Amino acid sequence: MKYIEKLQYITHDIPQLTHIEQVQLACEAGAKWIQYRCLSKSDEALLNDIHTIAEICDDWGTTLIVTSHIHLNGKADIQGFHIEDMDADFVALRKLVGNDITLGGSAHTIENMIRLAKEGADYIGLGPFATTNTKPNEFALLGIEGYASLMPQLESLNINIPILAVGGIKIYDVEALMQAGIYGVAISEAIHSADDFIEAYQDFYDAVKFNGT
Repeated sequence: MKYIEKLQYITHDIPQLTHIEQVQLACEAGAKWIQYRCLSKSDEALLNDIHTIAEICDDWGTTLIVTSHIHLNGKADIQGFHIEDMDADFVALRKLVGNDITLGGSAHTIENMIRLAKEGADYIGLGPFATTNTKPNEFALLGIEGYASLMPQLESLNINIPILAVGGIKIYDVEALMQAGIYGVAISEAIHSADDFIEAYQDFYDAVKFNGT
């Protein structure tokens, strides 16, 4: 099983910080897992970002995951991809990138999670937990009750795959989420919109570490 970090920071298009600046701050805060999520740029601009971000991540020993742009595999120092398309064929994607590349997928239901686990995903981002401004969607919010319901179902099927809660998570949600049985959390807005980015990241890290197993 591949190493999967329990606290993942996801970059976004935001006015106050570039993706590169977000990565620099996250790494300075101690981040060991960055998901570069940019759906607004050309391949050339994406690669310009990714090359710089990869150097920062390499300096700090941080894993770099790229959202969705799997066609960029091999063109930069990318350790993995997170695929948001819940209908994506992970068997085909695994054949495309090989076994060394980390593949994560998004899920909303138990059926989504079962399929991802069977098709070879390395981890699952399950959500949305709550309303989020960084990735608006029409999925029903899971809330604590959703995770508390879904995690035992997964366990009863003997499916063992890291599940990360995602979507509008605040620092005060972490304890209950971890108690619901999730592996970790993926955070964006609660960190990049904080008064102190580094302090916010470290607060989340402490919360995950304290409440984790």
